[in-house]
Amino acid sequence: MEVTAEFLPSLGDLARDDWNRITGLDYPFLRHEFLYGLEKTACTTAETGWQPCHLVLRDSQGILGVMPMYLKSHSYGEYVFDWSWADAWRRSGLDYYPKLVSAIPFTPATGPRLCTREGTESASVWPSVMQALRQFASRQEISSWHLLFPEEAVSGQLLQLDTHRRTATQFHWFNDGYASFDEFLGTFASRKRKNLRRERARVVDQGLELVTLTGDEISDGDWLRFYRFYQLTYAKRSGHAGYLTRDFFLETAPSLGQQAVMVIASMAGQAVAAALYFRSSDTLYGRYWGCKQEFDCLHFEACYYQGIQYCIEHGLARFDPGAQGEHKIQRGFRPVPTWSNHWIADPKLSAAVGDFTRQEENHSQEYQRQAAQLLPFRAPD
Repeated sequence: MEVTAEFLPSLGDLARDDWNRITGLDYPFLRHEFLYGLEKTACTTAETGWQPCHLVLRDSQGILGVMPMYLKSHSYGEYVFDWSWADAWRRSGLDYYPKLVSAIPFTPATGPRLCTREGTESASVWPSVMQALRQFASRQEISSWHLLFPEEAVSGQLLQLDTHRRTATQFHWFNDGYASFDEFLGTFASRKRKNLRRERARVVDQGLELVTLTGDEISDGDWLRFYRFYQLTYAKRSGHAGYLTRDFFLETAPSLGQQAVMVIASMAGQAVAAALYFRSSDTLYGRYWGCKQEFDCLHFEACYYQGIQYCIEHGLARFDPGAQGEHKIQRGFRPVPTWSNHWIADPKLSAAVGDFTRQEENHSQEYQRQAAQLLPFRAPD
């Protein structure tokens, strides 16, 4: 059966229901509302270095599969760092950019990437995808294609299709059927448990109150305040206003309805900080944080402890709080592997990248082993 590929310069070129019918609505970051929302609110454009180039596969029955994709003119906002590769291309007299990236912009969350219609396994479609990517890269003089944060099984399948795999580490919390936050704390060694309780008490002692809002409970004013907190925090940390625009928080994020969760911290009735999460049916994703001023331990409370408490109260199996952060280990977040796959057009540079990724994987596995030894849980009886 013949399969044709189309690369969309805007997700607005495909009807929302047609895209969502293939991707489903559970994983929030693949929804048409989210991805097209990023585009409409000027977060993902050619000017920002995130030119939409979404892949749509069709056969005689209609849409066979879809995958988010972007033409990138830099490597910001990806959380899989390849600046050294770009430098190697430059020293070889070649251009690394533009490159193709299949990812959720500014979102290092593992999840589905290639989605296929009901009854079709993605494994059967990947050969057609890779053929289309090679042809497109050749026509457009693109150096490479990068699949960021796919699920483990998909990453393994792509090793058979001329890609290289990188392995990295994040720290996630897992719900072992806890009835309460105290029950979760009961799994800690005594000293670690006391340290965490001291942090939570410190937030209360400063006169801070926290409330968790979901979906329609989050007002326009809450979204606007969150954007201001987000801007302030990015400016202090990175010297710029952040990747996301005001309109993203006022239009796109609210469009996800009950999948949006916001924790707001107030003092004397005035909001001073907030953390933003999104959720699926089984996972909470911690995404953004912002504050008007710094308070001792408030970041831990709003971004980690409130997230854990939400998962326990709503029966979610996992809490993915985002990239990096070894400080999460002592708070009960376990080291887990993440993956990315990379197809390189130039054969010599592809071989060099393959050598690098194989060595890196050994280091990553050892790092995860050592990190797991630092978890705060008490030894089993």
